[in-house]
Amino acid sequence: MFRKILVACLMVSVLACKKDAKETVEAKDNAVDKKEMAYASFGMEINDTDALDAKSMSKHFETIKAGDSINSKFRGTIKEVCSKKGCWMTLDIGGDEEVMVRFKDYGFFMPLNAKGEVVVNGKAFVKETSVDELRHYAEDAGKSEEEINAITEPKRTYAFEADGVLLQQ
Repeated sequence: MFRKILVACLMVSVLACKKDAKETVEAKDNAVDKKEMAYASFGMEINDTDALDAKSMSKHFETIKAGDSINSKFRGTIKEVCSKKGCWMTLDIGGDEEVMVRFKDYGFFMPLNAKGEVVVNGKAFVKETSVDELRHYAEDAGKSEEEINAITEPKRTYAFEADGVLLQQ
């Protein structure tokens, strides 16, 4: 009887050790994957799974009407970051298009020297600035009368309110 109990205990401990060894190998494999895609995270915790590429996001922006918004996650390349606080950034999405990214509730900021690729998660929307408003801005900027009168069409601006950002390291 004692032998049966001893054999059963040994089998249980051997099986338990095999499972731990397998989990350790899997954990090491996952750590390697994370190293290859190392990100600094800002704002809400997000991941890069299912992030659209910049070209796909550009196509989505073309279909959005002014005043509408869509929840999305996409990759883009940083063009510029606010030099005072890091409170906004612009992302290149291909062609001559860029997206102005601000951060939800002014809740987090990007490093002033941020460069490279990012993944942003949040709401994409389009703002349309009227001709009158554009002319007003031009006047405030000290533009000539000729330059002000040359403004004849509203400007469509792509914008994004990010609740989470991953900055590739």
